[in-house]
Amino acid sequence: VAKFPMTPNCFAVVAHSAPFTKEETVWSQRDVVDYGLQRRAALQELFHGGAFRSDACDADPYLLRAAQHHGESTDRPCPVCRRANLTHLTYVFGDELGYLSGRIRHTRELEPMAHEYGSFDVYVVEVCVECGWNHLVVTFVLGDGVPRQVARRRRAEA
Repeated sequence: VAKFPMTPNCFAVVAHSAPFTKEETVWSQRDVVDYGLQRRAALQELFHGGAFRSDACDADPYLLRAAQHHGESTDRPCPVCRRANLTHLTYVFGDELGYLSGRIRHTRELEPMAHEYGSFDVYVVEVCVECGWNHLVVTFVLGDGVPRQVARRRRAEA
């Protein structure tokens, strides 16, 4: 199983499926699923007449807004329009996360979260804010494996 580095532009090389050294990964990363082949097939279908651009570039307005305001820029150009660089959004999901589940997190926040929670899923989506291209890039599981209670909102002190 290939591990992926946890740096701000870490997922820029995911489509190439290159293996990385242990020093470049989060210590608890496991169950990595790379969606590079599906991405390649979708682009092949788009460029060779099997799909319309409106089918491939169909990002939800909320996804585009999230990419503009919360995404991490990459140095990879959009494979469809080639006008803008792709932006990555990193979503976290898990029962132990409680109210934090389903939120966007910055890549630098993942390692501290891996120490704080037993297990949670990470989904990385690439988005082009110019043309609306979006695709799931990679998923993986993080956490230290120790089950914990569900996170609760902290009450404001009076």
